[in-house]
Amino acid sequence: MSKAGQSLKWVLLDLIHKSNDLRSFKQIHAHLLTSALVANDLVVSKAANFLGKHVTDVHYPCNFLKQFDWNLSSFPCNLMISGYASGHLPWLAILICRWTVRNGFVPDVYTILAVLKSCAKFYGIVEVKQFHSVAFKTGLWCDIYVQNSFVHVYCISGDTVGAGKVFDDMLVRDVVSWTGLISGYVKAGLFNEAIALFLRMDVEPNVATFVSILGACGKLGCLNLGKGIHGLGLKCLYGKELVVCNAVLDMYMKCESATDARQMFDEIPEKDIISWTSMISGLVQCQYPSESLDLFCQMQDSGFEPDGVILTSVLSACASLGLLDYGRWVHQYIDECRIKWDVHIGTTLVDMYAKCGCIDMAQRIFSGMPSRNIRTWNAYIGGLAINGHGREALKLFEDLIESGAKPNEVTFLAVFTACCHSGLVSEGRKYFNEMSSPLYNLSPLLEHYGCMVDLLCRAGLVEEAGELIKTMPMPPDVQIIGALLSACNTYGNVGFTQEILKSLQNFEFQDSGIYVLLSNLYATNKKWADVRNVRRLMKQKGISKAPGSSIIRVDGKSHEFLVGDSSHPYSEDIYVLLNILANQIYSEGHINTLC
Repeated sequence: MSKAGQSLKWVLLDLIHKSNDLRSFKQIHAHLLTSALVANDLVVSKAANFLGKHVTDVHYPCNFLKQFDWNLSSFPCNLMISGYASGHLPWLAILICRWTVRNGFVPDVYTILAVLKSCAKFYGIVEVKQFHSVAFKTGLWCDIYVQNSFVHVYCISGDTVGAGKVFDDMLVRDVVSWTGLISGYVKAGLFNEAIALFLRMDVEPNVATFVSILGACGKLGCLNLGKGIHGLGLKCLYGKELVVCNAVLDMYMKCESATDARQMFDEIPEKDIISWTSMISGLVQCQYPSESLDLFCQMQDSGFEPDGVILTSVLSACASLGLLDYGRWVHQYIDECRIKWDVHIGTTLVDMYAKCGCIDMAQRIFSGMPSRNIRTWNAYIGGLAINGHGREALKLFEDLIESGAKPNEVTFLAVFTACCHSGLVSEGRKYFNEMSSPLYNLSPLLEHYGCMVDLLCRAGLVEEAGELIKTMPMPPDVQIIGALLSACNTYGNVGFTQEILKSLQNFEFQDSGIYVLLSNLYATNKKWADVRNVRRLMKQKGISKAPGSSIIRVDGKSHEFLVGDSSHPYSEDIYVLLNILANQIYSEGHINTLC
């Protein structure tokens, strides 16, 4: 090509690059035809990219392709299909491919790869299966790149069964084959299948393999396996890669091993925003809010600018610690830095203000949110509940139902909390019955039963609470038994104590408070034999009360009794005698203070 031709080619290429509508491209197309540059590979590439981004009608690109002899080269057709696959309307690549095939074009490996790229972008599982048949009939199926692409696109489209069949039919598999199916299983939530496949691998894993399988370990809480994979990554020399380090850090946090996560974090030489995000949010989820705020300060000192994800975690930490001023500063920072609000930031702000007692501000943010999800509703209903606004919480629940949102288990837990804090017994019964009705079809969990038992016990309905406990499909926990015992003690009802004593024998309660409550209840009712039975049961189960002291002031003199030391040979008798003495003194009216 002459210098003039070269110069014209570069001018036209620059014009194609700058063109932003079909009209101007048609003028450039005319120059390409008159200059015989239309067949140039670089020109075709630029034209295909332009058409894929700007032309939504397949007729023009199809007419553009008629200029080429497809028997000489498949490059123009493949490039046009690939251009549309990379554009905003990837399904047009399928239409163009079908048109070219109807007009005599014979697809090759690159055609299949371009089409599958298009299918992956719009999850076209039907088209994937069609081209799977085409690849099989034309013999293109035997290419390992085609096979790996089918594994990938089946997984992307949500058909892990189809991906597994393709994988099983492969005679030769490389690390891309294994990693494609493992990552597909992880994305589909099939974590056990992903781990089982990883353990079958007969090739050395790569970085993507480690990232996927560490994610599966974190989701399942498989700490020991995760540690083993961490060690394997170090052995394969991938353990120092930043993306692998971040995956290891996230795995440890999801397995609630904050110590290992912090060690991993400290060993990362150059941290990125993902490292800081994983560590800070992980500490909040593992109930270390104070440590997460300290780390947040370190991050700012390191020169990193926090994003919305980190600030959401920081606000959750503020809510856990009741740090209203800190939370207000974060709110102000979000506004001043113009960080884009989303439903997650708004929900966390509602939760923070509500838990810090600033319910007016929580209401203002809730009302101003353009979109809400169920977590937003739960945060505000729960905030109203814990701040004593039971009626308002129930009204908001009705608003939730009217809005078309579907309540979940957390929603009902907030509703029961509102009833409990405000003494709304009849309302609590009503919503508890509705929860498992066909209207909501939700099964009450242990926490829901706990709230209802607490509600009934606070209202003095001890017998009803006891009957509710009998209907529970799971054994009661320490909180439920404790609430019932406290109510029995308050209202002088000892009718359930023998049943509770039997349940303590059957269940592995290790909390000494339950046994002490029951023992005190027996002592109050002068059932000293039962007091001894409870203390013996504690000794049999190896449960001991932390040593403490009781001070009784009689006629101006203080008498201190050390109790709860299970190592003392007479601690049980001392405890019983102390209860006898306390009751005797109380009945005679000599007691001034009993601690």
